[in-house]
Amino acid sequence: MIISLTLLLLCQLLGEIIARGGGLPVPGPVIGMALLLLVMMLRDRQPGGLPKPLVDGTLESTGKGILANLSLLFVPAGVGVVGRLDVLASQGLAFAVTLVVSTAAALVATALTFTWMVRKVGR
Repeated sequence: MIISLTLLLLCQLLGEIIARGGGLPVPGPVIGMALLLLVMMLRDRQPGGLPKPLVDGTLESTGKGILANLSLLFVPAGVGVVGRLDVLASQGLAFAVTLVVSTAAALVATALTFTWMVRKVGR
């Protein structure tokens, strides 16, 4: 589990370094996820020579464990919002509009991606 968690955090760190160092408009964790996907694809092509936790399913179970406790990571963000209710009161309308527009954009992007993949795969 330590090796798997180290790999996850290393991918995120490298993603942050690439995003900030290159001045990219993509968040570092997104680049880190792409790097982790690349590592997993390479791992599945040539599993020999890698540490056992990376090939025996420990990486996947570590990810599932993190996802199972993901809600705990939202507590500090909620406390931060409550601590700045003055900003929420003065910028509430802008926050609400941003929330609705970004949610709609995410739904449209998801639907378009799904439609594109269905056409590409042919199912």
